Amino acid sequence: MMKVELLHVPDCPNVEGARQLVRSCSYELDIPAQMEVIEGDFPSPTVRVNDVDVMGEPPNTGAFCRLDLPTRERVLGALKVASGS
Repeated sequence: MMKVELLHVPDCPNVEGARQLVRSCSYELDIPAQMEVIEGDFPSPTVRVNDVDVMGEPPNTGAFCRLDLPTRERVLGALKVASGS
C-alpha cells in the first residue's frame, strides 16, 4: 500500500493547496492514495510518498515555511513511481 503524508506546521497558509494537489494528482492517475495529514515541526508543507519528499530533502530540518512548494509534476512523478506505473 502506498504511504502518502502531508506534513505541516500549524496555520500553514499553503497546506490546503498541497492537500488539493495530492488529491487531484491521485485522482488523475486513478491511484487510491490515502493521505495522512500530520501537524508538527516540519518544513511546511512537505508531501512525502513512501517516506520520500517529493521535492527532495529540504535544506534543513525543523519548522519553517518552504519556498520550494510541492509541484504537480513532482507529485505525479512520485505517485507514478510508488504505484509502479
